[in-house]
Amino acid sequence: MPYRSPVTDYTFLLNHVVGYDSVCATETFAEAGADMVEAILTEAGRMCDEVMAPLQRVGDLHPARLENGVLRSSPGFADGWKAISEGGWVGMSGDPAYGGMGLPMAVTTAVNEMMSGACLSLQLAPLMSQGQIEALAHHASDAIKDLYLPKLISGEWSGTMNLTEPQAGSDVGALRSKAEPNGDGSYAITGQKIYISWGDNDFTTNVCHLVLARLPDGVPGTKGISLFLVPKYIPDENGEPGRANDLKVVSLEHKMGLHGSPTCVMQYEGATGWLVGPEHGGMAAMFTMMNNARLGVGGQGIGVAEGALQHALAYALERRQGTSLHGYSIAAHADVRRMLMTMKAEVFAARAIALACAVAIDMEKATGEEYWAKRAAFLTPIAKAFGTDTGVEVSNMGIQVHGGMGFIEETGAAQYARDVRVTTIYEGTNGIQAMDLVARKMMDGGEIAFRLLDEIEANAEQARGTHKELAEAVWQATETLREGTEWLVAQTDMDDRFAGAVPFLRAFARVLGAHFHLKAAMAEPGSPRETLARFYIDRMLPEHAALLTHAQSGSAGLYAMNLDDLAA
Repeated sequence: MPYRSPVTDYTFLLNHVVGYDSVCATETFAEAGADMVEAILTEAGRMCDEVMAPLQRVGDLHPARLENGVLRSSPGFADGWKAISEGGWVGMSGDPAYGGMGLPMAVTTAVNEMMSGACLSLQLAPLMSQGQIEALAHHASDAIKDLYLPKLISGEWSGTMNLTEPQAGSDVGALRSKAEPNGDGSYAITGQKIYISWGDNDFTTNVCHLVLARLPDGVPGTKGISLFLVPKYIPDENGEPGRANDLKVVSLEHKMGLHGSPTCVMQYEGATGWLVGPEHGGMAAMFTMMNNARLGVGGQGIGVAEGALQHALAYALERRQGTSLHGYSIAAHADVRRMLMTMKAEVFAARAIALACAVAIDMEKATGEEYWAKRAAFLTPIAKAFGTDTGVEVSNMGIQVHGGMGFIEETGAAQYARDVRVTTIYEGTNGIQAMDLVARKMMDGGEIAFRLLDEIEANAEQARGTHKELAEAVWQATETLREGTEWLVAQTDMDDRFAGAVPFLRAFARVLGAHFHLKAAMAEPGSPRETLARFYIDRMLPEHAALLTHAQSGSAGLYAMNLDDLAA
């Protein structure tokens, strides 16, 4: 079965579940009403299905390669990028003053997820550009914005993000890249960066790198880091690519998956760059890009999960094995049905969480209210971690549905699992997302968390009249989560918080997922959406209790065994 973009699911979620009506009710996004959004998603879905999806296997079988220092992309990827850029899909949320559509992040999130389900390797390229567009829009000088934003938004140029170095992974403050003033307002950037997604390509006329480096007076650690824009080709007086900059792709990583997306080792040898944001303010500027990308990466996980679900369902409906009172295909067997329904319920929950995060981002932009900014910040690590965990788990389950054929590469089932695996690692590992949630995002004493829990319980109360059993289960789970949250914010030893951070995030996602499933059941009573909600709430929501028990166990047990005993 060919990939089919889930436009219907997105329009349903936006119109009935995640509060998008509040977004288009604002002056900022008044033109992005339901009819326009549906038309946009339909057009984007057509591009994903007809142009990007056929490139999924091509990129896997014919990886990007480096020939004599020149990057050669997978066959068809140049045409795919052309369709993405000419459709305006790179700059969907970009400022119209620079050629962007000015669409809400909720719409961009939907389109990015559909592109991820169609061909994740290629979708990574516009996602990197979108993050750079966001960072430049917030932190760059007017001169840089005027020159670079129109080119990036149109897709004529592309963008990357350069953080990681061989000795500095999650500890960004350990970087050694240097920036020396040239005396003319530019800087000479020297250093090596690794794991640079789409660090080069052969289908844009310039590649623009955002690079973290340290000025001569930069103090050790993250507070001494600055951010620089370093293009592959230095723009001439007309703003067109001029002479080659002093940078190069040293090599491409040989990876488990995402073969169509070149992951580059970049070498900067006195390359000319320009400061973005204030001196020593690089981390603040880079976090603008990373927060954008974290929601996008969560969407990547969800998109791949959707692709894996569709792939597994098509196989299960065609494959005949054994007998069942419910039909002749393996989809009739109870355990296969369990897997398929779990996959679908999980995708719906993760998708709703990501969209709810995007709606909060849009509301903050439209209203300037601090609450929406805090809500978006709180939901971002949940959307990233739960979305990508869902991608991994659903892809693995898709292999299981295929049985032995899932282990055979020609079916394509394994590619989803190989491609999506890195999403739980890049843009901050999911463990780091969880630690961020229980530490930085709980510095308010849990205020935003409790407001979300109040909202979930209020909806459950409203649902009691029509969906009593489901509403009661959601309400009780929310109370258990409230108690767990109260325990968490009372802990002053951060190791006690960190020890249970991952299960706590997962528990919060479980309850949020149940909340959105319940809203879907309320919107369409008696429909398949209600059936799916009942499946999730009856069979999957109870997991939250065990997760919260784990989350409240503290750190003592983790350190009770020394490292020598672990190795014994």
